[in-house]
Amino acid sequence: MSRIAGVDIGGTFTDILILDDSGPHLIVRKVPTTPDDPSRGLIEGIGAIGQADRGIELVIHGTTVATNAVLERKGGRCGLIATRGFRDILELRRRDRPHLYGLTGTYEPLVPRDRRLEVAERISAEGEVLVPLDEDEVLSCAEKLTAERVDAIVISFMNAYANPIHERRAKSLIENRYPEIYVVASAEVLPLIREFERTSTAVVNAYVQPVVSRYLANLEHSLERRGYSTHLLVMQSNGGMIPAGEAGRYAVQTVLSGPAAGVIAATATAAENEVRNLIAYDMGGTSLDVSLVTDGVPVQADGTELDFGIPILLSMVDIQTVGAGGGSIARIDDGGILQVGPESAGADPGPASYGRGGRLPTLTDANLVLGRINPEYPIGGREGFSFDLPKARVALEEHVAGPLGLSAEEAARAVVAVSNNRIAGSLRRISIDRGRDPGDFTLFAFGGSGPLLAGFLMDELGIPRGLVPYHPGIASAWGCAIADVKRDYVTMVNRRLDDLDETEVRRIFDDDQSRGNAFLKQVALPLSHIHLLREADIAYEGQTHVIRTPLPDNDSSPERIATRFRASYLRRYGSAHSGFGRLEALLDGIPVRLLNLRTTIIGVRKHRSLGSMLTPPATTLDQAYKGSRDVWVEDAFVACPTYERSRIPWGTELSGPAVIEQSDTTVWLDPFLRASVLDGGTFLVESTLRAPRNRPGV
Repeated sequence: MSRIAGVDIGGTFTDILILDDSGPHLIVRKVPTTPDDPSRGLIEGIGAIGQADRGIELVIHGTTVATNAVLERKGGRCGLIATRGFRDILELRRRDRPHLYGLTGTYEPLVPRDRRLEVAERISAEGEVLVPLDEDEVLSCAEKLTAERVDAIVISFMNAYANPIHERRAKSLIENRYPEIYVVASAEVLPLIREFERTSTAVVNAYVQPVVSRYLANLEHSLERRGYSTHLLVMQSNGGMIPAGEAGRYAVQTVLSGPAAGVIAATATAAENEVRNLIAYDMGGTSLDVSLVTDGVPVQADGTELDFGIPILLSMVDIQTVGAGGGSIARIDDGGILQVGPESAGADPGPASYGRGGRLPTLTDANLVLGRINPEYPIGGREGFSFDLPKARVALEEHVAGPLGLSAEEAARAVVAVSNNRIAGSLRRISIDRGRDPGDFTLFAFGGSGPLLAGFLMDELGIPRGLVPYHPGIASAWGCAIADVKRDYVTMVNRRLDDLDETEVRRIFDDDQSRGNAFLKQVALPLSHIHLLREADIAYEGQTHVIRTPLPDNDSSPERIATRFRASYLRRYGSAHSGFGRLEALLDGIPVRLLNLRTTIIGVRKHRSLGSMLTPPATTLDQAYKGSRDVWVEDAFVACPTYERSRIPWGTELSGPAVIEQSDTTVWLDPFLRASVLDGGTFLVESTLRAPRNRPGV
C-alpha cells in the first residue's frame, strides 16, 4: 500500500489524514462536514489536497451515519415478523425508566406496532421444533409489509439462538419473493439468549442498513468516478475494520465507529510514549466521547444503548458519549438556568463565529471571547475560513449575558464553566463510578476542542499528567489509518461447566478460527501477524450478569476454565485479602455456568507511529513564538505568549499560561501546567499542583 487515507466524518468536521506507507510523509485536512451527503465532504476534502491524493490505494473510514440515523430517527422504514404472541417485545423491554426519579419521558420504538406482525412457529430453548413454521403466514406478512412500503423486514423468532432454522427459512422465502427488500434474521446478527436485546440489535441493524449500505455504495461509486482505484474499509465499534460490503450488511457494527478509531489512536500514541493507563476524551464540534484504557488495552463493553430503550448487544470499545462539543449551544432554560448542549450548531450553520448564518452562542464562541482561540487562525488550515469574533460576542450578549445581567466576558466564562463541569462528570462516571482512581491514569486529550480544557480536568479530577498528541483534531482519522482488521464470533453454549464437553468447545473455537482466517483472506491486506483471542461469558448459577473471561489457547478443559473464571470473578468483586474473607469459601459450592464462547481474530497490520511520520522542526522556541494575546485567566485578562506548534522543537519545555496554535486545534496551558515536547511531537502535560483545587470550571 503506497498511500492510505484515514477519514473520520463527525457532526461538524470531516477529518482526513493521508500517509505514505513507504516513507515518512503525512498530510492532514479538516473540512466542514456536508450533512446532506457526508460522502461529498469526504470526496471534496481528499480532492482539495491536490496531487498528494493520487495513488491512494486504501481508504479506511470511520462514520457516524448509523448512530445519527437512530438518534435523529432518519433510518429505513422497517417491519418486524415475530413468533405469535411476541410482537410487542420491543415495547415490553426491561423495567428501565427514562429518568430515575419521576414518571417522565417517552419511548418510541423503531418499528411501530402496526408494522409488527406475527406468525405461527415455536422452537424450544433446547432447539427442538415445537410448532412448525407456517410459511404461508410468512409470505402473507411480507406482502402486508411491502404494501406499507418498508425498506427492511426483521425476523425475530423465540429461541432462534438455539436453532435458527425457522428464521433462515423465513428469510429465504421473503428474499426470493421480494429481492429488493433488506431482510435481517436476528440470530445472524446476534445468536444469543435475551429476546429483547437480540430483537433490538437486529431492528437497529435493519433500521440503519438501508442508510449505511446506500451511503457506502455511493461513496465507492464517487471514488471510482474521481479516478481513485481504492479499497474501502469501514471501522467497527469494536476497534477493528471490515470491508464496506460487509459493513453494509451488518450496519449495526458501524455504530460508534468514529469514536472507536479515536480510542485506537489514543492507545497507540500512549504506547509509543510508554503510557498504558489512560482516561481518553475526544471532544469535537458536536459531542464528547470518553473511554478508558487499562494496561495498554481499550476497555471493552458487551453493548451500549443508543437511545432510551434501544440497546445494542455487540462487543465494542466502551465509550460514553455526551452532547458536549465546541458547537454545543448555550441557552437559558425556562427556569432561568444556563445550559450548554446537548443541542449542537453542527456544521451548518455552525457557531455564530463561523459567519454562516448561525445566531446562537456556542462553546466555541465563548472560548473566542475569552481569547483562548485565535480568531485570525484559519480553521483546518484553510485560508478564508476563520472566525468572526464580533458575531460571537453579539450572540453571547443577546442570548446569555443580557438575560443574566452579565458582561460578554462573564457570560463566556459561565458557558465554559457549565460545559467543563458537565464534561468532568462524564469522566467521573467512567472512572470513579467504576472503582477507578483517576490519579492512577494519564489524561489523553484529543479532538478539535479537547486540548482547551485538559488543565481543568486534570485539576478537577486529580490527574497528575496528560498527553496531547501532535494532531489532536484528526486523531480519529489517524486511528482509522492504523487500525487492524478484526472480526468477532460468538456461540451460545449455556451449560454448567460440569456438563461441558471439552471436544465441543475445541470444535467451536476451531470453526471460528477457520471462519476468521477466511475473512482475513477476503480483506486481502498485508498483515504482520494474526492474533487470536478466546473468551467465555461465565457466571455462577443464578446470576444474571456474566464475566467475560479470557481462556488459554491450548487448554479448554472445564477445570482450566473454572480456574480462569474464579480469578476474573475475584478480581472484579474482591478477594480473601480485601475484606471478603469468606467469599471464596462461599463460592465453592455454587455451580458455574458457561453461557457463550467468543473468538476474536485480529489481522495485525504493520504499525507505524505518528512520530515516525513527522520531521523534527529545525527551529527554535523563539522562532515558534507568535506574540502575546490577552486571555481570560481566573477572573481577568492576562497577556499570554502564543506559539505555533509546528515550529516548537522537540525536547522543549513550556510553562503556562500559554496558547499553542495549530491548524486542527488549540492547546491551552493553564498557569499551573508545564508541558514537555516529547520525541514525535506529543506534549507531556504535568500539573505543578499537589492536590486539586476547588475552582470554577474555567
